[in-house]
Amino acid sequence: MGGEGTKLFTLAEVAEHSNVKDCWLVIHGKVYNVTKFLEDHPGGDDVLLSSTGKDASNDFDDIGHSTSAVSMMDEFYVGDIDTSTIPSSVKYTPPKQPQYNQDKTSEFIIRILQFLVPLFILGLAVGIRFYTKST
Repeated sequence: MGGEGTKLFTLAEVAEHSNVKDCWLVIHGKVYNVTKFLEDHPGGDDVLLSSTGKDASNDFDDIGHSTSAVSMMDEFYVGDIDTSTIPSSVKYTPPKQPQYNQDKTSEFIIRILQFLVPLFILGLAVGIRFYTKST
């Protein structure tokens, strides 16, 4: 691992390998071909596939892999990543959401009426039955 024979990949090259039949990851400056490991990964293949096309180091570290898992990585090593091709930071864009309507008064009144009107009708029916009951 490492040395003069080490292949250097760009992030764009690694990102081309992002499906179930060909899955590569970038972790701590190294490129790993984890295609053969997808079925055996304890977290499922979706976890690995969602980490393709980017530096997955944080994803890998956040999980807290065991030392045996870390040592297993040598088996999947294919080369190093050209760190100049990895963006220094990704700008977060929040998802589009509908405008929040702070005036919920009409919704509140409708909900109260949906509860009170049937109670009023029930009470009226019981009252009529009680007062018209022949003794």
